[in-house]
Amino acid sequence: MSITTEIAGTKTTPKQTRPPHQDRPETWAARPAAQEWPQTTLNRAELTARLLELFTDPAHGRPRDTVRRRGLNRLLDWLERQPGATWQDRWLASGADDAGREWTDLALGAEAAGYHRGDLSTGVLLLVCGQVIRPSFRWLLAQRQAKMLAEARNAIDPDGFARLEALRPASLIRTDALNRITWIALHKGGRVKEITVGDCLELVAALEQHHYRGSAGRPLFYALLAESGVLPADAPPRLRAAVLPGKRSIEQIIDGYGIVFTPMRDLLVDYFTERSADLDHNSVRSIAGTLCKRFWRDLEIHHPGIDSLRLPAEVAKAWKERLQHVQTPDGGSRPRAGYRHELVFVRAFYQDIARWAADDPARWGPWVAPCPIKANECSQKKVRLRRKAAMDQRTRTQLPALPALVRAVERNRKAAEERLRLAESVPADAQFRATGSEFLRHRTGESGRVFARDLATGKRRDLTHEEDVAFWAWAIVEVLRHTGIRIEELLELTHHSFVAYTLPTTGEVVPLLQIAPSKTDRERLLLVSPELGEVLTAIIFRVRAGQAALPLVSAYDVFEQVWSPPMPFLFQRRHGTEHHALTRSFVRTSLIRALTTAALTDVSNQPLTFTPHDFRRLFITDAIRTGLPPHIAAAICGHQVLDTTMGYAAIYSDDVIAHHRAFIARRRTERPGEEYRSLTPEEWQEFLGHFELRKVALGICTRDYGTPCVHEHACVRCPQLRPDPSQMPRLEEIHDNLLDRLKEAKDQGWLGEVTAIETSVAAAEDKLASMREMTAKHTTTNLGMPDFRTGTGRQTSST
Repeated sequence: MSITTEIAGTKTTPKQTRPPHQDRPETWAARPAAQEWPQTTLNRAELTARLLELFTDPAHGRPRDTVRRRGLNRLLDWLERQPGATWQDRWLASGADDAGREWTDLALGAEAAGYHRGDLSTGVLLLVCGQVIRPSFRWLLAQRQAKMLAEARNAIDPDGFARLEALRPASLIRTDALNRITWIALHKGGRVKEITVGDCLELVAALEQHHYRGSAGRPLFYALLAESGVLPADAPPRLRAAVLPGKRSIEQIIDGYGIVFTPMRDLLVDYFTERSADLDHNSVRSIAGTLCKRFWRDLEIHHPGIDSLRLPAEVAKAWKERLQHVQTPDGGSRPRAGYRHELVFVRAFYQDIARWAADDPARWGPWVAPCPIKANECSQKKVRLRRKAAMDQRTRTQLPALPALVRAVERNRKAAEERLRLAESVPADAQFRATGSEFLRHRTGESGRVFARDLATGKRRDLTHEEDVAFWAWAIVEVLRHTGIRIEELLELTHHSFVAYTLPTTGEVVPLLQIAPSKTDRERLLLVSPELGEVLTAIIFRVRAGQAALPLVSAYDVFEQVWSPPMPFLFQRRHGTEHHALTRSFVRTSLIRALTTAALTDVSNQPLTFTPHDFRRLFITDAIRTGLPPHIAAAICGHQVLDTTMGYAAIYSDDVIAHHRAFIARRRTERPGEEYRSLTPEEWQEFLGHFELRKVALGICTRDYGTPCVHEHACVRCPQLRPDPSQMPRLEEIHDNLLDRLKEAKDQGWLGEVTAIETSVAAAEDKLASMREMTAKHTTTNLGMPDFRTGTGRQTSST
């Protein structure tokens, strides 16, 4: 192995990204940009004659032909002064394509007297619609000329566009969709039937890159091409299915990290190919990010020339230190939250290779090496305990607030329905009052949405969208709290999920909800309660919208990166011209809106948050707390291990509480019975009197209740005395008196008395020093002794 020292300023190899849709069929590929085509190679005379003949309008007569001839000639005059062999070359060389909307400024600034912007616009219309030049999407999006697009449809392929127009009734959305198809034809050339899936994807990328605001016909233009048979049979039925990436192979995933050492790249490909049978696609991508990027690629960057898994101690130590921190955008760093998880993946990589080498030494043996990570470095016991405690506290905080959230989403749904109903009942430009606010109804557009202006705020509100969002927020909260299912299981519910089960004992038909295999690949059945049945009925009634059956839609699995076959999903909504299955982001956004409306806070007055998985914890906690056996709760939730279910439940073990209570009761029975009898008034007065007698001249006696004064009230000597600094003069007087008595005892020869007085003098000096120290540190405010007789004290039944 050769490992060189880290070189300062070493540049990291850029991450290799695969070309978009490189794993798609060839029929999906975009057409390459042509360099030459017949129209752009014509000479000026041939070009002028062809365009004027193509765009002659008999209805307007010769004046319009004259205007177009003048505009075409002036534009060709300018383009002829540009370098290039074709008109397309001259157009690109002029810089007009990059100038966008301001392209006419380039021609107007040239030495061409008598040029006018209108003439140039007329000339470029003929060149573009006659496919003499093929502008970029950027230039076409900047023009926004409806006249140019209409002329182009009539000149390029009138029959092809006529077939598209016949598929949908005339509307603003259809016009926008036709405009998008026209842009493709103008940029790529050819007729409508030559458009490919790749051409559509290029347009979508251009729209996103240049932040094009129009979105009404975005999915419809693709649907028109698919319905007319222009796109191949294997093309995705929807635009979104074509835009989103497909499932990548192991080789594509590994190559995306730019590993330099080819043998290690091949080893990682073999490793993940071996493990892919037991992992889903999301897990493969996650672990690959650790092993390829944060482990081996990091070693290649900081230790160029590395060619073995056998890492020296200093190299392994440096790598772990880098792994512990994540670089922030401001140039700093922060601790990596999943540091131990990353170590687990790398340690498993070493252990798997060592284990597999016993069965296939030729393939795995050369890579066997000591693992640089010890077992104790991967321990996550403390992390799991802290996470469990935090999740339990979160559940205990959310559970009392759940009824308030349910009421809030129900109230918001009814209010949105009322606003929409009242708006639909009044004519346009009429005022109406709903949910305590005044609104002005707007005219209904071709989209069918109802808009109104809030007169109090002046804001224009989409009441149709508000009602739709409020309904789905209510439906999501209700289904999650009644079932405790995962978010992916929620989105996979279909009309086929309902199952009727007949009880063998009574013959009663019980409705069940079939949960499709998701995380654990195990399906299960849930009992549909009356409340849940009402919610599901409302969802079906809404999605069906008067039709005989639910629309069939495909859902995209973000983890496996695959599309499901068309199915009657319950959680779907109409978006634009298509029905879309709800996404995970929509579910989370709906919960955020619901919580914003509810305005729930925790004990620290911070906004309370809910995630879809929180409802699963709340469901399990409430079920076990109200008496459902844990093993039944585990079966309902689809847990294979009972400990997993108990990990979700934020409750204390009943056995622990019951045994602890029994222990306390048993201990009480073993103690003397008189300790638990009722207190008499005399005993209470004696207890209060003890505290009254503790006050002495030099301070307070701190002896316990029921204990005698062992020093026979010799307070100066007693260590139980807590001296009062305010009594320092009195103690100094006593100290002086003791010194006088000591002198007298020595003079008289009273040796026994001398010993006793010396003990008292030493104790007095200690207490004087303590008083001086207390006085020097702080000033004590004497609050006095509490009076138990006038306060609320413990009383017996006889008093």
